[in-house]
Amino acid sequence: MESRHGICEKVLSNGDTYFGKFEELLPHGMGKYTWLDGTIYEGGWEKGRTTGKAHISWLSGATYAGDVSGGFLHGSGTYTGIDGSVYNGSWRMNIQHGFGRKNYPNSNSYEGSWQEGVQEGFGRFTWDNGNSYVGNWKNGKMFRKGIMKWSNGDMYEGQWLDGLRHGHGCYRFKDGSYYVGTWTKGLKDGPGTFYPVDSKLSSLEHLTETSGSVNELNCFPSDPSHLPSSNINKSKKSSYKNAWFKWSLIFFLRHSEQISHRSSSVDRVWSLGDNEDNSLQNSFTECSCSPKGYSSMVYEREYVQGVLIAERTIHPAFKAPNSEKLHQKQQRKVSRSLSKTITKGDRSFYLMLNLQLGIRYTVGNITPVPKREVGSSDFGSEARIRMSFPRRGSEFTPPHYSVGFFWKDYRPMVFRNLREMFKIDASDYMVSLCGADGLKELSSPGKSGSIFYLSQDERFVLKTLRKDELKILLKMLPGYYNHVKAFENTLITKFFGLHRITLKGGSKVRFVVMGNMFCTELRIHRRYDLKGSSQGRSTNKCKIDQNTTMKDLDLSYVFLLEKSWHEALFRQIFLDCSFLESQHIIDYSLLLGLHFRAPEHLSPHIEPQDPASNISILPVDGGGSVLPSKGLRLVSHDPDIVTTMRGV
Repeated sequence: MESRHGICEKVLSNGDTYFGKFEELLPHGMGKYTWLDGTIYEGGWEKGRTTGKAHISWLSGATYAGDVSGGFLHGSGTYTGIDGSVYNGSWRMNIQHGFGRKNYPNSNSYEGSWQEGVQEGFGRFTWDNGNSYVGNWKNGKMFRKGIMKWSNGDMYEGQWLDGLRHGHGCYRFKDGSYYVGTWTKGLKDGPGTFYPVDSKLSSLEHLTETSGSVNELNCFPSDPSHLPSSNINKSKKSSYKNAWFKWSLIFFLRHSEQISHRSSSVDRVWSLGDNEDNSLQNSFTECSCSPKGYSSMVYEREYVQGVLIAERTIHPAFKAPNSEKLHQKQQRKVSRSLSKTITKGDRSFYLMLNLQLGIRYTVGNITPVPKREVGSSDFGSEARIRMSFPRRGSEFTPPHYSVGFFWKDYRPMVFRNLREMFKIDASDYMVSLCGADGLKELSSPGKSGSIFYLSQDERFVLKTLRKDELKILLKMLPGYYNHVKAFENTLITKFFGLHRITLKGGSKVRFVVMGNMFCTELRIHRRYDLKGSSQGRSTNKCKIDQNTTMKDLDLSYVFLLEKSWHEALFRQIFLDCSFLESQHIIDYSLLLGLHFRAPEHLSPHIEPQDPASNISILPVDGGGSVLPSKGLRLVSHDPDIVTTMRGV
């Protein structure tokens, strides 16, 4: 070791060298460390650990300039990769985390939020061909709400999932025409409305253009405090506000009847392929009136897996008798059927937090217990978990931001075993119900007056119960448990947990957690509630929309199954009905969901492909079909299991 004006140089036994300041034989202050493999670090040290500002270069050619802490890239810095990519932004423990901008070697770029090394949060991605996306990301893919603009002038504003258009949205073509509808995995799927350039929507086009375009959006989340203040100015905030004002327009356009307060009339109806959906065509014709003296047209369309199977022409400005009242009634119906993510300020926010805290506590404590067969005591009144959740926390519970409450979990070991029978992983269960994304609130689809919640992944439904309903469920639980254990293919509702929250003042809220049978890989185009009777079992054709659950007399299909499958299905229905009869339950029905396949001789209309990485859409030539050429696709009661069977 040599000393030069307080600066020392040391060669280590492994061949590494250090040149800089020392304190108690450890590098401390500014110094340069060169590893034997050629890596060079120049920057600050604190008692032998890298910290402060630094410049690092690797033999491969990669470099980093910025903050380091405790031996990690941590803080703000710029990394240049060996492929020529450049990332400038926040780091956490050697991983891109926070706000940052990355320029890729192929001239693509991303600016926005990162989490654990991938795009997550709000951000803008620009491709080298001129395409751009602004919106939310999750796990490196476009997610939830976002705006995609293609270089040819087309633009899509709406919902995304795994990098593909999925859910409700509005697609604007470069000529100014619009399509408002739903997509599934990048393809149009379900009902929608097309507005040509000369339709009534032309005035709305002007509204969206004046409210801000994709090019005007800046990559900032809804809460600007999450970003450095130096990156935010009034013009960007204003642009961001204006751009997201368009979202109110998109969801205003979510259903075609919301475009005008005047009713629509049918001019003509046509269909493509082997479309057997007579109820759809009947609903078109039975609600029709003959327009007079109005030439502007819009088109209501029905797609299946990207293939147009039906279309009707309507006059959006024709006023039919009592159309104002009819439209207002339809709007109320639509608004009630939609789910809404529970956020702070909503009436259910603190109740949701309490529910999540309780479920997390119960599942976290019951899962490590060795699995065993349940006995009679597990169904008794003493089989419960009770815990107080004070706001400041306790020896057994964490502090929280909700109101203090008492938690009660009924028959924990029984429901733990039931979840395992239904192949529900405990960690997945907690992530779905207790994740940071929260729950969604639904309006009651029935007449019970219950409140319904839905997990963000839509796998689980939570329903409030009256005290008498809870007692009935507890009474039938032993028989239900044995039935599920004996018949794994039961069609009876899956129950995963039974809970009670007691708030200060004594008010009690009881919940049951159930499986959502309509959470499947395929889009459910029609839903039916079948009771096996005809009295009052039909739906007003004028009130049918994509969210309507129809009844017995609305079902006009015949399902052909091979003999063994037919026998197995009806045997299971018989066994399930016998169980319900043994429990003295007579008010029940069979829920049926249908997914329509596109006609084989037709191909999806080609639009600009969603630029999702590692995800491909269905081929346009119909090759590699997801389903066999003939048959009925049956979706099991387990959302994660789909069985394809060959029909007759």
